[in-house]
Amino acid sequence: MIQNRIKFGTDGWRAVIAEDFTFDNVRACAQGTADYLNQAKVSGQGLVIGYDTRFASEDFAAAAAEVIAANNIKVHLCSQTAPTPVISYLVTATKSAGGIIITASHNPRQWNGFKYKDSTGASGPTDIVAAIEKNANKALSAGSIKRLPLAEGIRKGLIEYTDPVPIYFKQIDRLIDLEPIRQSQLKVIDDSMYGAGIGYFKKLLGDSKIQIIEINGERNPLFPDIQPEPIAKNLVKLSATIKERKAGVGIANDGDADRIGIMDENGEFLNQHQVFALLMLYFLEVRKERGAVVKTLTDTKMLDLLGKQYNVPVYETPVGFKYVAPVMKEKDAMIGGEESGGYGFRGHVPERDGILAGLYFLDFMIKTRKTPSQLLAYLFSKVGPHYYDRIDAHISPDDRQKYALTLTGDGPILKLIVLGLKLADRPNNPDTTDGYKFWFEDDSWLLIRFSGTEPLVRIYAEGHSPEQVHKILESGKTILGGEL
Repeated sequence: MIQNRIKFGTDGWRAVIAEDFTFDNVRACAQGTADYLNQAKVSGQGLVIGYDTRFASEDFAAAAAEVIAANNIKVHLCSQTAPTPVISYLVTATKSAGGIIITASHNPRQWNGFKYKDSTGASGPTDIVAAIEKNANKALSAGSIKRLPLAEGIRKGLIEYTDPVPIYFKQIDRLIDLEPIRQSQLKVIDDSMYGAGIGYFKKLLGDSKIQIIEINGERNPLFPDIQPEPIAKNLVKLSATIKERKAGVGIANDGDADRIGIMDENGEFLNQHQVFALLMLYFLEVRKERGAVVKTLTDTKMLDLLGKQYNVPVYETPVGFKYVAPVMKEKDAMIGGEESGGYGFRGHVPERDGILAGLYFLDFMIKTRKTPSQLLAYLFSKVGPHYYDRIDAHISPDDRQKYALTLTGDGPILKLIVLGLKLADRPNNPDTTDGYKFWFEDDSWLLIRFSGTEPLVRIYAEGHSPEQVHKILESGKTILGGEL
């Protein structure tokens, strides 16, 4: 009997193509979704299905559509590749019960994935995802997966191709006035990382005074020379192009364009914490908005400091936007985000949107007449200098169990003391909400946690200088035995 072949993580189910990510398993996930919609009595609202630029994503999406249609559920099937936030917004625009997105986001090229969005366009809550996972494995085991050929589904009106782009562009126009950006004469290097965000900034900002120079702007499922995650080590070409073309800023989006990376006018990377804090400052000072901010426990202390200065509440959740989104909705938050570079905004879907985040950042530059490095200096003038880095190490299931054991008991605390790091006297130190987070006396911190989407252990650190961050990261490696 086949059981638990499919296991959803922090944001959907992801697996290596042709190994576990197969048509049979994708169809099982689709059947699990159809069964959930019927169980929840919302199948009459229909379902959106979209996909990214990875290998055969459109074919996997079509396979999922055949299963959903065979269960007599109307499918809005995207007519082209699209970013996750564009597909998420289509869910709300069509008043669908939810959405399936075929994407592995920032994972390496050999991976693909299956994300589920609820009726608000947000990542499916834990209870819904658990139901889909259970249904999918049950369908695999029982061999009870229905299929209706794509052409027949279209003929019967159960599958309808939909272009999500015009609907999304209208939403962008409601959220931000693009004309000042178009007339800014700014030179922007746009790194689409061969992903679903190809061409979006050019289409939105048009042939105006602003210059949009796109790199890695064609579909290539091999993602040559990069992993489509917008962090410094993957943006060497972006940095070089900024310097070569004397550009004012660089923007990068991950494979499904729900994350963003920013590089300044000198080709230096602004880390995700700095960008989150700057976007918060933009909403507070430029847009004059007030409201809650939602972050995860891997996010920067700078958000808390800004919250105190501007008298806005800051709420913390475990890692994963599926935890951030419900709090955003409950608190009507003006912004929510996570350390991975994904940020969501009030008035939009409660989901990360790397395209909209890039537009907001450009607007911040134009409205303040500051370069990215000057914006960062301005931020530090308010909250003090904060630096961040992380180590990602691939691990096997056996390694995971071994490392988990090293984090229990008083051993990690004693090692930190020996290394000269003084823990803060505060409740729940270490915080074990999601991993092991150690706070030090000067408000610097160390976090060790296991990824929910990849076979990785991650060590995070924030401090007041790059040297301090390096020391804290090395202490994390020492806690785990120094073998990473």
